[in-house]
Amino acid sequence: MNKDLLKLLDLTSDDILLILDTADALKAQQKAGVKHDFPAGKSLVMIFSKNSTRTRVSFEAGIYQLGGQGIFLSSAESQLGRGEPIRDTARVLSRYCDCIMIRTYAQEEVEELAEYSAVPVINGLTDFAHPCQVLADIMTIREYKGKLEGLKACFIGDGNNVANSMIVGCLKCGMDVSIACPDGYRPDARALDFAASVKGNAFTLTDKPEAAAAGADVIFTDVWASMGQEGEAQKRRKAFFDFQVNDDIMALANPGCMIQHCLPAHKGEEITEKVFEEHAGEIFDEAENRLHAQKAIMYLLMKR
Repeated sequence: MNKDLLKLLDLTSDDILLILDTADALKAQQKAGVKHDFPAGKSLVMIFSKNSTRTRVSFEAGIYQLGGQGIFLSSAESQLGRGEPIRDTARVLSRYCDCIMIRTYAQEEVEELAEYSAVPVINGLTDFAHPCQVLADIMTIREYKGKLEGLKACFIGDGNNVANSMIVGCLKCGMDVSIACPDGYRPDARALDFAASVKGNAFTLTDKPEAAAAGADVIFTDVWASMGQEGEAQKRRKAFFDFQVNDDIMALANPGCMIQHCLPAHKGEEITEKVFEEHAGEIFDEAENRLHAQKAIMYLLMKR
């Protein structure tokens, strides 16, 4: 693996499998009450420019379970909020701590932070990528299906950061990927360029949810208006009206098709409450696996 985890485009297929195998092992140890083999006293600084439930709690609990300490830092209460360059923040924090996690808007901020940091940097979310989420998703799929290669993964909804990372991560794990989103809400060109480089017919992009869902083994969805897009909510409801995961969509998928939703869910919009509750076990296992996947990332980056 590289020094940092900034986006799944930077990882090889073997890197992803190493993270998944490590996450499985750490999860089994945690469930069995076995102490993790990890150096004591490691510290993780967590920078939040965007609010969070799962990212904040899973990273802070994760570093604690590994035997280290998490330090929460919102941009509003740090010098970042007063205009300090991110490169200066990187050079300061990397003298205090062993790893930095950042949840922010621009991917460029994360890249610059990593460039100037002497310690590993983890992308907790940007508008472009959500690598930790999708690693947890892929971990969950493998738990339920027993494999990844040859499965079909479908995403219905906004071509956002989750869709971008899902395209890259699933394709790198040997899955077929179909994306359904309205025109004007397609995934980032960087993700689509990667998909175009994959040999064969492993990737399809359509504006027809029914076509994307046909024969799917797992269907991903996400809210129609992500954080920072609340002012577009009404416009987006209209654009995404036909992109709901419901009984009609599930009927087109393969028997035993899973649902993955990064949460929070707006039931009645991107997914019906009925379908959500029928697949709640998978969705909340997915949420739990944020903890284990992120522990694996920290373990691999900080144990060196």
